[in-house]
Amino acid sequence: MLKTIVVALDSSGIAERVIEALNDLVLPKDSKVILCHVFPPPDSEMELAADRPHSDSQVLSSLQVEKLLQSYQTQLPVASEIELVSGDPAEEIIRLANIYKADLIVIGSRGLTGMNRIVQGSVSSQVVEEAHCSVFVVKPR
Repeated sequence: MLKTIVVALDSSGIAERVIEALNDLVLPKDSKVILCHVFPPPDSEMELAADRPHSDSQVLSSLQVEKLLQSYQTQLPVASEIELVSGDPAEEIIRLANIYKADLIVIGSRGLTGMNRIVQGSVSSQVVEEAHCSVFVVKPR
């Protein structure tokens, strides 16, 4: 039974498709959805976000992402929360799934192939490989 679902969303066009696919699932009324977005880590491992001033574009970006996730929340038939984190996308998605003891992770695939996949990596492939729960990968149309 799907009680807790972590939904990983980025700023690409696949996010809308991920929400559509999530809404196609028949979820028990007592399910909870965690909508998450992972921001890239600071340029340096030694440089923490608290140690440097935030530029207006960084703050605006996080506010825009939060508003977008809030708009997705209104489309869901079950309770939901928002998690905004910073770090390696695959690692953070898996970490959140472990924290919430998720039964399912829903994630989009950018559909990269060949050299692009090698250079940019595949977050969804890494999550499928390393997650301790089932993973539903939503592909672009």
